[in-house]
Amino acid sequence: MKHNIILIGFMGSGKSSVGAVLARKLSYKFCDSDRLIEDSSGLTISQIFERYGEEHFRDMETQLLQDMLDNMDYTVLSTGGGMPLREQNRQLLRQLGYVVYLKASKETTIRRLKGDKSRPLLKAENFEERVDKLLAARTPLYEKAANKIIVTDDKTINQIVADIIREWSAIIKRRVK
Repeated sequence: MKHNIILIGFMGSGKSSVGAVLARKLSYKFCDSDRLIEDSSGLTISQIFERYGEEHFRDMETQLLQDMLDNMDYTVLSTGGGMPLREQNRQLLRQLGYVVYLKASKETTIRRLKGDKSRPLLKAENFEERVDKLLAARTPLYEKAANKIIVTDDKTINQIVADIIREWSAIIKRRVK
């Protein structure tokens, strides 16, 4: 396994916020898969969804992971919420590094995302019902992809980062032995 930590989880679970702090504390590079896709395409995620559809965006995610296999090390990667939906992506994520699922309850997720108009998959008449359906479908896939699950409810970013560093340090020590 490479020296990468991959953060997965639903929208609003804290992947980008946690990832930036975690990378800084470990002196690793920080990457956000959605930002990388936006930068390479010149379009926002919403624009990609509108122009080409979700399947095209998922293809872009898979290609990004394949491209990272050979050149990503000592990096914290924050992924888009749908990245682990494809079996191929779950396998690629595990090849890239140690996969941590940041798990937030439905209530926490709704509180964090309420009023966020930037997420194409949450543009629905009944926002809470949409979150509930997506969480129900995605949670088993996140769990399947993860090496470690960290519940983020009622935790600060620094507490979550400390949990990840503690686990990561133990893994690195085992590798050295």
